[in-house]
Amino acid sequence: MNDSFKYIISSKRQLWRKGILFWIFTNISIFVALAQQEPQFSQNNFNQLTTNPGFAGSSGLINVSILNRFQWVGFPGAPVTTVFNADAAIPIIGKLDGIGLSVINDVIGFEKNVSVGLNYAWRKELDYGILGSGISLGLMNKNLNFNMSGIDGSDLINSSDPALPQGKAGGVVTDIGLGLYYQTANYDISFSGRHLNRPVMSFGQSGKYTLQRVFYLSGSYSYQMADERLEAIPSIFYKRDAAAWQADLSISFLYDKKMWGGFGYRIGDAVIISLGTELWNGIKFGYSYDVNISALSKYNSGSHEFFLSYSVLLYKKHSHKYKSVRFL
Repeated sequence: MNDSFKYIISSKRQLWRKGILFWIFTNISIFVALAQQEPQFSQNNFNQLTTNPGFAGSSGLINVSILNRFQWVGFPGAPVTTVFNADAAIPIIGKLDGIGLSVINDVIGFEKNVSVGLNYAWRKELDYGILGSGISLGLMNKNLNFNMSGIDGSDLINSSDPALPQGKAGGVVTDIGLGLYYQTANYDISFSGRHLNRPVMSFGQSGKYTLQRVFYLSGSYSYQMADERLEAIPSIFYKRDAAAWQADLSISFLYDKKMWGGFGYRIGDAVIISLGTELWNGIKFGYSYDVNISALSKYNSGSHEFFLSYSVLLYKKHSHKYKSVRFL
């Protein structure tokens, strides 16, 4: 076999490898865009403000948290999400309503989405619990970057092909969400919706993109074990948009109000292991690991999620009758 023929074979193999990588990368980007319009989380108990403005102020404390998720580690273009949340109960017209701020930075393949939402919750005491009715008003910025490089440093998209998207595009829209959050001494129920105004992003000549409405339903129950220091907290988290649905079933065990661990199952997608602790007064740390069981399991090494939060009492004289069992 002469040198020129070897060169041709080698070049074809390189093109084939690049083609396979590009096909996988492009398809995972499309799959995520369709089936996962919203960021995915495993520690939903500690991230409720992100999906439900009615949660704001429900703990009676000032809460600040940051969550970082690395999904499908090892897969090119896999989602990386960072969330900052802050909320507090505030006195308005003699009541303790709630305010909140939620900032989400979500990077998926060619996309980078940044959203900022201001939340307000009207909280009313009922016979057995407290109902928070919330609204979220915010902005969402979506950016597309088709100049990304592959893992070998080469362009993922052939810049000389006019049939393929080129350069960068972006758009900003107003986003509206509503939510209800009902809490008692032993259980809570949450229902909310995001992108209720179905905002449409315009990317100039690149086209338009409509954010579909997404609805969430969740709940949890705190069961006191024989050992008074131990509680079992089963929970469910369900979300649905126009294209797909997703459900998480989980149970965690809380020991002495300071340490917890548990496991969950995301139907058809992953098995979840989680743990956490209160490091010292008001500071909590949590971690979860997703073992992927879908067809994508061959191409990634799982998902990692970390969160750190700090809580402090706002009004020392105020006695909050109900505390969310999901907030721990």
